[in-house]
Amino acid sequence: MARDMTDKEILKMELDQLKVEVSTTRTPVGANCAETIAFAEGMAADDPLIKGVSDEKNPYKGDKGGCVVT
Repeated sequence: MARDMTDKEILKMELDQLKVEVSTTRTPVGANCAETIAFAEGMAADDPLIKGVSDEKNPYKGDKGGCVVT
C-alpha cells in the first residue's frame, strides 16, 4: 500500500497519526499502576489461580493417577 503512495501522501498520513496521538488523554503511570493493583486485589477472592479450585468443582481431579513434575 505504501508503495502506491507519494511522499506527500505518506507524510500526510503520518501527520494525521501524530495528531491522533497528541489528542490522546494520558494519565500518570503511578495512577495506572494503582488502579491495576486495586483491580487485581479486588478480584483475588474469586480467582481460582490464587485460592485454588475445590475438589468438587475440579473436573481434572480424580483417581486417574497423574504425574509429578520434579
